[in-house]
Amino acid sequence: MKERTLSIIKPDCVAAGNSGKVIDILESNGFSIVAMKKIHMTKKQAEGFYIVHKERPFYDSLTTFMSEGPVVVMVLEKENAIKDYRELMGATNPKDAKDGTIRALFATDIERNAVHGSDSKESADFEIGYFFNALEMV
Repeated sequence: MKERTLSIIKPDCVAAGNSGKVIDILESNGFSIVAMKKIHMTKKQAEGFYIVHKERPFYDSLTTFMSEGPVVVMVLEKENAIKDYRELMGATNPKDAKDGTIRALFATDIERNAVHGSDSKESADFEIGYFFNALEMV
């Protein structure tokens, strides 16, 4: 059964001009892009998106980073999309990411780690709804 997940190409990766390379990797790994847009989140929007991390020590720096420049948000679809995308992204810390993963290729550190992906069906549902309405998706 096909499922959907949210992907964000983060400000560091967009600023470095690597958005197209990430999209190529996604499509070459069987992901269909159901919806996509480039946006510049405000700090308040980033705080709302990452609300689950509000009590974490990195919350403020994460939301500041995510609102510092444009991001590309996408809804990806394929069989096992959430699990497969998490594997393709690589470990949160790029030093631990396997060769060939997106973070091994494009991330600079644990926070500026190039991409975001939903970690569960529940997260995917919330995250997709945060950025897209039903009319925006194919």
